[in-house]
Amino acid sequence: MPVVGRFAPSPTGALHLGSARTLLAAWLSVRQQRGRFIWRVEDLDGPRTVPGAVEQAMDDARWLGLDWDEGPDRSGPHAPYAQSERSALYDAALQRLADAGRVFPCLRSRKDLQTLASAPHGPAAGALPGTEGVPPYPKAWRPSMPLPPGWLRPDLDAAVRFLVPDGTVGFNDRVQGRVEEDTAAAVGDFVLKRRDGAFAYQLAVVVDDLAMGVTEVVRGVDLLDSTARQLHLIGALGGNVPAYAHVGLVVNEAGEKLSKRDGALALAALRERGVAAESVVGWLAHSLGLATAAEPLTARALVDGFRWARVPAGPVVASGEL
Repeated sequence: MPVVGRFAPSPTGALHLGSARTLLAAWLSVRQQRGRFIWRVEDLDGPRTVPGAVEQAMDDARWLGLDWDEGPDRSGPHAPYAQSERSALYDAALQRLADAGRVFPCLRSRKDLQTLASAPHGPAAGALPGTEGVPPYPKAWRPSMPLPPGWLRPDLDAAVRFLVPDGTVGFNDRVQGRVEEDTAAAVGDFVLKRRDGAFAYQLAVVVDDLAMGVTEVVRGVDLLDSTARQLHLIGALGGNVPAYAHVGLVVNEAGEKLSKRDGALALAALRERGVAAESVVGWLAHSLGLATAAEPLTARALVDGFRWARVPAGPVVASGEL
């Protein structure tokens, strides 16, 4: 299969060093293999979308010397490239899952779930880092199966959850190594569409990756615990599992994941301060284990020497003195 990679940022703020590091790794992997690179916009969370963020992010990426073969500014066979414009695909996938008996309506209220979450419990068996202490959706809350035909209607006043099978799923991550999870025990039946009609990240990202023929997924390690759920969905939809690489996070001097509070480390802020793009690329390359020192480099110069085996699994600290 031809190699297809993607970068799928949420337009909730400016690109910072952490997102740029993930982008560079994803881009290098695809370009080394002479594959296709797609820019996709994950804008399902409408209220958090920042006007102009999509355009700013793409402009910052071009400043670093990166390009893509398809995206919001460069249409191709998989358009549209914003999730807010792809609802029909998500509805069709939900219907396929409903026809196969893999989803069910959930009428439990937020108060019900908050009550469950506040009950005493320890880490769920098989839980990945970041999910400890979160109770799985209980099997006792499932409706009687099978459900009547036609229950999944456009006016359905309920959330839609995926029926998670028992057993462990696993994958070999290019950066983090072997990862396994008992999703039923760790998470339980998870939401694919909220009661208010909003589609969940887990469904949208899987449907988009399958529709676009994505063969490798590169993203931050903070999304590692989503992968097992996505593997279940890929299997239920009959898709091919991509290769995964979860890159360690860039953290600030306090050890916290970069956020809007770290505005000095946004690419736009670095540009305004007169930092050269080659200096940023050199720092990113050094943090990815691709250069012996944080010296100025171009992205193109890194393509031939890119190796996943050189990328460290842990976090890297950035300061405002880049």
